Amino acid sequence: MDLTFHGANCVGVATKQVRFIIDDNIKELGGSEVTKAGDVALFTSNPHGLPKAEPKMVLDGSGEYEVSNVSIYGIAARTHIDDPGQKNATIYKIVTDEIRLLVLGHVYPELSEAQLEDIGTIDVLTVPVGGNGFTLDAIGALTLIKKIEPKLVIPTYYADSSLKFEVPAQSLEDALKNLAMEPKETVSKLKLKAADLNDLTQLIILEKS
Repeated sequence: MDLTFHGANCVGVATKQVRFIIDDNIKELGGSEVTKAGDVALFTSNPHGLPKAEPKMVLDGSGEYEVSNVSIYGIAARTHIDDPGQKNATIYKIVTDEIRLLVLGHVYPELSEAQLEDIGTIDVLTVPVGGNGFTLDAIGALTLIKKIEPKLVIPTYYADSSLKFEVPAQSLEDALKNLAMEPKETVSKLKLKAADLNDLTQLIILEKS
């Protein structure tokens, strides 16, 4: 499994058979669309518009899916701006090559026992940290990191001078101060193998592609 980061909450997940692009709203934010024809597009909340490329499949809700030997589990969740009882977000658990990846969108920083049971054991967690009332801040992100207990944490959705967020996002530097985790390394692409993971939670910074 290879992971790439494209700004905002947009992450690419590639196997030998297929590439998944999660939350590609980069064009709306002033950048260039990431999704290519044949990709599988996933959205953690209702998309404002579908990619202009022709994805192989579009997923934007809860359920269980199988695509090119990759298992995908969509778990309904409350967004950071939902009222209590609403669940307008989808958390995605992606399982392939013995690696379990969890992608958090702009969720409220509390998960039920049932949601945590559905999430189960996680190797890699991508989590927004930009805060400012729109998404998780570093404190909310840390709360969920402690509950999920992943082996690797990758922060997303922080300030980016090349993108125009509707609600300004906190800088990665400021978020890291409150996250209380020192980055293990900064990489342009993360190539993951199950044998390379250990039980100690570590922070990885993915450079924007």
